Amino acid sequence: MKNKIILITGASRGIGREIAFTLAKEGHIIVANYNQSEKQAKTLKQEALDQKLQLDIFQADVSKRDEVKKMIDDTIKKYQKIDVLINNAGISSFNLFTDITDNDWNTVINNNLYSAFCVTQEVLPDMIHKKSGCIINISSVWGLVGSSCETLYAISKAGLDAMTKSLAKELGPSNIRVNSIAPGFINTDMNKNLSQETIHSIEQEIPLGKIGSPSSIAKCVNWLVEDDFTTGQIISVNGGWVIT
Repeated sequence: MKNKIILITGASRGIGREIAFTLAKEGHIIVANYNQSEKQAKTLKQEALDQKLQLDIFQADVSKRDEVKKMIDDTIKKYQKIDVLINNAGISSFNLFTDITDNDWNTVINNNLYSAFCVTQEVLPDMIHKKSGCIINISSVWGLVGSSCETLYAISKAGLDAMTKSLAKELGPSNIRVNSIAPGFINTDMNKNLSQETIHSIEQEIPLGKIGSPSSIAKCVNWLVEDDFTTGQIISVNGGWVIT
């Protein structure tokens, strides 16, 4: 079924942007959320219009309940429903555990975990009423296995995976599927500060011998959108870098 209404958080760049374009090209109507990246969001909208794709942009800080509620209410008012929610918004964090401050904790947890909790909670009443829905959380391989000096980031993503599994059980009777995609090393701005030497070293650790692209994640998202029997799963797209 095409023409689903799909809300994507953090959709102005990187993986979120690729997901937005991939799903729009499949014939779906995209509501692309952004917070501070207004220029990138407007470029995304214009490129979609140029390709005759159906895509709206919506500014909201998804770590703030009032802004989330307005985004959800306005989207449902305009389109009558939200068929698919993709919780993609998030930030990175690299620090020794002993150097993590309370402010670091609050910032990362609010952006990576609370935001998904908040948006999901606001979307669910309509999905439950209609007994139909699909929720996809963009997690991380570090949520599965942990990572030195990225403990806080890993905690936030592990929490997202736990929410995924629990909600899949809770929402299954309402015909709502909930899954996580846990990317491995993906070529995005999040990794732009790494040297070519470091990237080459990581490539040598990956059985497929290459780092991933945002399109690899978008293709997996597209499959989950169209699927009707997968729920509660953490699907790690990582080229074999991590096998659990």
